[in-house]
Amino acid sequence: MVAVRPGAPLAGAVTVDGSKNAALPLIAAAAAMRRPVHLSNVPANTDVETMLALLRQAGWHATRSLSDPHVTVILPGDGPRPESGFEVAARIRASYYLVPALLGAYGRARLPWPGGCAIGQRGMEQHFKVYERFGDHSYVDDHGYLVEEATGGRGTVSITLPFRSRGATVAALLRAVVAGRPLRLGQPNLSPEALSVMEALEIAGWECQVSETVLALRPPRSVSDDVLAWRVPGDKIEAGTLACAVAVSGGNARILGVRRDDIAPLVAVLRRLGVPADAEDGSLTVQAEDARATGLPLRAVASLAPGGLDADFEPPLMALALTLPGTHLFADDINPGRHGNLLPQLVRLGATIDELSPTRCQFAGPQQLTGAGVEATDIRTGSALLIAGLTAHGVTTLGGLEQLRRGHADLPVKLHALGADVCEVIP
Repeated sequence: MVAVRPGAPLAGAVTVDGSKNAALPLIAAAAAMRRPVHLSNVPANTDVETMLALLRQAGWHATRSLSDPHVTVILPGDGPRPESGFEVAARIRASYYLVPALLGAYGRARLPWPGGCAIGQRGMEQHFKVYERFGDHSYVDDHGYLVEEATGGRGTVSITLPFRSRGATVAALLRAVVAGRPLRLGQPNLSPEALSVMEALEIAGWECQVSETVLALRPPRSVSDDVLAWRVPGDKIEAGTLACAVAVSGGNARILGVRRDDIAPLVAVLRRLGVPADAEDGSLTVQAEDARATGLPLRAVASLAPGGLDADFEPPLMALALTLPGTHLFADDINPGRHGNLLPQLVRLGATIDELSPTRCQFAGPQQLTGAGVEATDIRTGSALLIAGLTAHGVTTLGGLEQLRRGHADLPVKLHALGADVCEVIP
C-alpha cells in the first residue's frame, strides 16, 4: 500500500509515461500490419505487459529493446497457433482490439468478455456490427465470443456508429487494414487515442481523411516490407492527474512529454477554477501558487464529442474540486460504475457528496478531508485518492496498488519526485 499526507507545495518537473490508452490499440494495430513495427515510448504498466503477453501467446513476436525498455519491436509470427491466452485476455478490456489481427492471421478470433476496471458493462454490440458490415460472423456465449472471417469481400465498407465509440472506431480501422478495403465511417471517435491509430496507419501508407462527421480510409497503392516506426503519445491522463495534484498543493510544476491538444480540455477546466495553467507542445505548466479561486461552479461532464472532457479526467478533477469553493457537478454516463467505486472511498475520507443518480453527483466546496484507509478499486479511483490524500489531515493509506499499476507504472514515484510526502509501505 501507499501512505500519503499533506506536505510542501509540489514543485519541479516530471515526465509522463506513454499513454496506456493509446499504447494498447497501437500494439493491436502493429499486429494487424503483418510487417515489423518499431514502437517507442511504450509504458511499462501492467495492462500493456498483459497485452504484449497475449500477443506472444497468439503467435506474434513482441520484444522490448535491451538498450531502451520503452521500445518494443513487434514482428509477425512464424505460423498458425492454436487458440490460447483465454485467461490472460480476460484481465484487460483492450483484448477486443486484437480481433482484426487474429482474423487476418487465423481466420477466427475466440476471446473472453473484456475485463479490466469494474466501472460498467463492456458492451461489444457495436464491435459486432462493425464486423458484420465486413461480412464476418459473430457468435456469443456465457464465456465470451467468436468472430469468423468473411472472405472475398471487395469495395468500400460504409458504417455509421450510433455514438462515438472509441473501441468500435479502432475495430473498424483495423478490420479495414486486415481486409485491405476502403472504409467510410460515420460519427467516428476522434479522441487522441483513436487519432494516434490513424496517424500510425498514415505512416504505413494508408490515406486518411477526417472530419467531425466522417472518417475515410483508403489502402496504400503499394505495400512495403520496411520496418514501421511509430511512437506512443504521452499519457494525457497521467499529466492531468499530476496537474491536479500540483493544484491541490498550491505548487508550481512542469509536466513534460504530453501533447498540447490532448490536454486542452483539462487546461480549460483548471483555468475556470482559477488555477493558472498553460500548455505547449511537450509540456503542461501549472502555477497554483498564484491561484485565485473563482468560486465558479464546475460542471465536469464526461463526453465522447470531439474536444470533450475525457471521462478519465473526471476523478482527479473531483478530488481537486473538493478543495475549492463553489457547487460542483460531476457526471460520467460513459463508465456507469465509476462513481460507485470512487464516491464511497471519498466519503471514508470525510467528503460530503450528494448522489443525484448512479452516474451524477454534486457537492459544495471547500471541504476538509481526514486521512483514513482507502482502496484503489480501479485505476482512476486510485489516482484520485492519491490527490485527496495530499489535502487530508493526517495520513491516508491507499490499498489496491495492483489496480493503480494497471494504468500507471510509477505514479507515486512521480509524485514523490515533485516533493509529495508519499511512500510505499508493507502492511
